[in-house]
Amino acid sequence: MKMIIVTTVEEYKKEVLKIFKKAGIESFSGSDIDGYKSASPLLYTSSWFPSEKGGAASNLFFSFCEEEKVTEVFRLLKEFNAKSETTNPIRAVEVPIERTV
Repeated sequence: MKMIIVTTVEEYKKEVLKIFKKAGIESFSGSDIDGYKSASPLLYTSSWFPSEKGGAASNLFFSFCEEEKVTEVFRLLKEFNAKSETTNPIRAVEVPIERTV
């Protein structure tokens, strides 16, 4: 068993859901998150309202599933990212699971 974690900007949320479906991942969890990239301190101080959050609307998904499904998700994500013209590709990591209850 493996755990897959996928992060994406809000614009690609539907694509991730389609990819999970194509890979046969039916059970997963998701959450809305704020994504950040390092910015120069000048940008932080130039804001009229520096206390406002500056993150990009993003999503995080994770699932515990069989290795074959994780392999298929990675294949589909690589294919999607290769065709996409973005500076924010969909990112994924695979985590091995040693024990479950």
